[in-house]
Amino acid sequence: MTISSKWNFPTTVLFGEGRIAELPAVLKAAGISRPLFVTDPGLAKLPVVAGTLKLLEDAGVAYGVFFDVKPNPVESNLAAGIAIFEAGSHDGVIAFGGGSALDLGKLVAFQAGQTRPIWDFEDVGDWWTRADSDAIAPVIAVPTTAGTGSEVGRAGVLTNEATHTKKVIFHPKMLPVTVIADPALTVGMPKMITAGTGMDALAHCLEAYCAPGFHPMADGIGAEGVRLVLEYLPRAYADGFDIEARANMMAAAAMGATAFQKGLGAIHSLSHPIGALYDTHHGMTNALFMPYVLDFNRAAIEERIERLAAYCGIDGGFDGFRQRVMELRAELGVPERLRDLISGLEMDDVRKNLIADMAIVDPTAGGNPVELTRDAVLSLLEKSM
Repeated sequence: MTISSKWNFPTTVLFGEGRIAELPAVLKAAGISRPLFVTDPGLAKLPVVAGTLKLLEDAGVAYGVFFDVKPNPVESNLAAGIAIFEAGSHDGVIAFGGGSALDLGKLVAFQAGQTRPIWDFEDVGDWWTRADSDAIAPVIAVPTTAGTGSEVGRAGVLTNEATHTKKVIFHPKMLPVTVIADPALTVGMPKMITAGTGMDALAHCLEAYCAPGFHPMADGIGAEGVRLVLEYLPRAYADGFDIEARANMMAAAAMGATAFQKGLGAIHSLSHPIGALYDTHHGMTNALFMPYVLDFNRAAIEERIERLAAYCGIDGGFDGFRQRVMELRAELGVPERLRDLISGLEMDDVRKNLIADMAIVDPTAGGNPVELTRDAVLSLLEKSM
């Protein structure tokens, strides 16, 4: 049998406690003299941002700040960020925060120099080749959560406000030139954010591992990422100042985003429309759907999950692994049902059909080990209710 595939791996990562101090030097090495610092409204008020901006001031770096970023970024956030980028004559971006800030920072750096609408660069076929590569500004990524792994990704997720759909915008040059992964920046993160982002990392690693196709490096990274999350997420949740647990979760998040170049699946295909329509936390939504999607895919993935369970030291094969997921969800306070996740949820047949239509065309649907049909989505929705 002839095997043919294409593999890509991420960028330079400066990993370790205290490495945020290297930010001015990293900017200089990247040729960025007037960065736009992109973060989110909640983080902008915290000492971790003030301390980082002081590093820039002490180094004489002229910078601007933008923090009008929703938890699920929308096109108007992007337009506002581009306006600030252009007004300040910025030549690069520091994307600082969780997935929303990282994604929007990358998108600002990408789109500021383009003349076509952002939706012309959706991750469809070779649409990325429409972009003017020379006009893409460099990005330095600084994650402050351990979940999305967007810091090592070549794409950003943006919600189209007109259609209420999440779109993946892709270009190879959206990959940050350098990542500063300092686990000290995640210390003290609220429990709900620790749980949600950690379960997002688990979903990335797990779905990448289960995705069809030949990519043994992604499989290995995904499997080790799953093991790290199962071991260290409960510790990080129990004690937000456990720096060893925080560091391992930060590594697992980057590993998930590295592995999922192989593919994602129905967990994300369901989570994306729910997040776009109800503005739910992405990681918590992934966690809610995880056991139902495991069951749906069982026939195609049981042997792989048995190997994964053995690697993670879990007895009982597929059933033992699923039970461990359920125990972890309970330990982290993950909602058991959609009605628990979305207060006052009303979902009639029209809305269910809309979600099904959105899920089956989501870019992640094609990576599911079992074909994701409308009927399958409707059944998974019913189970999750």
